[in-house]
Amino acid sequence: MNLSDLKPSEGSRKKRKRVGRGTGSGRGTTAGYGNKGQRSTSGGTKPEWFEGGQMPLTRRIPKRGFKNPFRVEYALIKVGDLAVFKGKDKVSIQDFIESGFIKDMKNRVKLLSDGEIDFSLKVAVHKASKKAIEKVKAQGGDVEVMI
Repeated sequence: MNLSDLKPSEGSRKKRKRVGRGTGSGRGTTAGYGNKGQRSTSGGTKPEWFEGGQMPLTRRIPKRGFKNPFRVEYALIKVGDLAVFKGKDKVSIQDFIESGFIKDMKNRVKLLSDGEIDFSLKVAVHKASKKAIEKVKAQGGDVEVMI
């Protein structure tokens, strides 16, 4: 047996439908699309979401709510997370990104008071809660709030 003798089994392969190749092809004149009607001519289809001319679903349903385009989102950092930076004297937003605390950078960064800190550290963030500032300053550190 040679590789050249191999053939697909009977009936496993169909011939391609060659459309629009004259009357002798078996699919001549209308090319298998019927005589008249929207779907018989080129470009004669509607998109999947077309609802026959009735008012579309997205326009029938009432709209609710409001999305503020000027909303400012904050990436949150906890005071307890600052333990990773022990030994550093200053921590900025770039340090948070490199350490993996901020995976998706929102508009700004906010420091929250969850957790404890037991060393002095200067932190630069866009916003911080009052308790978070108190906790950092109680250890001799400082919170720089950027604008």
